[in-house]
Amino acid sequence: MLMLDRTDPPRVHDAPAPQPPPVLRRRGGLVAALDVGTTKVACFIARVDEDSGGLRVLGVGHHRSRGMRTGLVVNRDEVEAAIRQAVSAAEDMAGETIDGVVVAVSGGAPESQRIDAEMAVTGHQVRDADVRRILAFGRRPPEDPDRELIHCIPVGYAIDGADGIIDPRGMFGERLGARMHLVSVASAPLRNLSTVIERCHLDVDNRVAAPYAAGLASLVEDERDLGATVIDMGGGTTSVAVFLGGHVVHVGVIPVGGGHVTSDIAQGLSTPLANAERLKTMYGGTIASPADSREILRVPLVGEDEDTQSIEVPRSYLVQIIRPRVEETLELVHGHLKAAGMDQVAGRRAVLTGGASQLTGVRELAELVLDKQVRCGRPLRLRGLAESVAGPAFATCAGLLSHAVQEHVDRPDPEDPPRAGGLLGPVERIGRWLKEHF
Repeated sequence: MLMLDRTDPPRVHDAPAPQPPPVLRRRGGLVAALDVGTTKVACFIARVDEDSGGLRVLGVGHHRSRGMRTGLVVNRDEVEAAIRQAVSAAEDMAGETIDGVVVAVSGGAPESQRIDAEMAVTGHQVRDADVRRILAFGRRPPEDPDRELIHCIPVGYAIDGADGIIDPRGMFGERLGARMHLVSVASAPLRNLSTVIERCHLDVDNRVAAPYAAGLASLVEDERDLGATVIDMGGGTTSVAVFLGGHVVHVGVIPVGGGHVTSDIAQGLSTPLANAERLKTMYGGTIASPADSREILRVPLVGEDEDTQSIEVPRSYLVQIIRPRVEETLELVHGHLKAAGMDQVAGRRAVLTGGASQLTGVRELAELVLDKQVRCGRPLRLRGLAESVAGPAFATCAGLLSHAVQEHVDRPDPEDPPRAGGLLGPVERIGRWLKEHF
């Protein structure tokens, strides 16, 4: 546990890294979300209703993704072209031009860490400065120079050992404690993605772990409070987020997704990838039925004339290819949760999102492998969202909008880093002291 003394002067190395503004609303109340995945790029543009605080979607754009693999940029030019197409389509529909986006992060091997910090408040009323100071220790750069912090989320406060406090400001006590959930990712993949987005003349307003965003979009309040596991099954990765007590308490990513199912079909049937994707989408499933052996599929062969050279296989053979890969993916998720000590933390509730979760029978297979009650999630609480983009495949992008306008408990109003010397630092500190006390 980190121990702080309220009377100690701030030290330069204790200062948090510069953070983006806490409320990411652009001109006219516009917010924009960008999800750059392995198989698709999606962009949502919405406007904030100042009276209700709700969001209305104005424009949606999505385009086939190229140049991404397992959430990582492998071809900058192709990724840039896909982003431009998706953003342009969303801008045309909305009749607006955007200059900044909230971005989903699924690559870079996200890691979760939980830390406790405690500081003396010597019987005084807990103020904003006290909360900022204790959270600043969580927002310090990771010890590993090759990783970057993207989330510092307080999951609970304590005063004099009494925990379960949601907001300690205005309360009295001798010692203030905070339990924080930190999420870090590898710096290089994050910078590569940011560079490509900036080449599209867009600012990166904030970065959000993809499963965290999917949970914000698809979970109801009771699920967040009582506990639920979100499994976002994308094209190149399957990401996991565990929610409990209203907060996300764990995230992780497994580098296996729906694209691996497509590759298995292409290899198993010696058919082009485009046709394998079509077969998966139209006829794929994970649970066999008696009629599958009687339903015959015509499959063209790689490098052959589609009209003259093809084979016929029963649909049951397609199911035999798909099921092992999906089952393996879910077993990897189960193993990840167990290794992180999160298998039983969130109870027996799981929510599936992502395009790969739409395969027939995935929910039933997930219940069997995970031993949980499973439902399919879709974006909630967004107005103006067309039915075609209101499914599980777009939950992450919808959640980015929710994150952009929520009160940022994970990033409280940032202070400028304390200066080592000079006149401005003391003047700023005096100004803050006067503001808090008078």
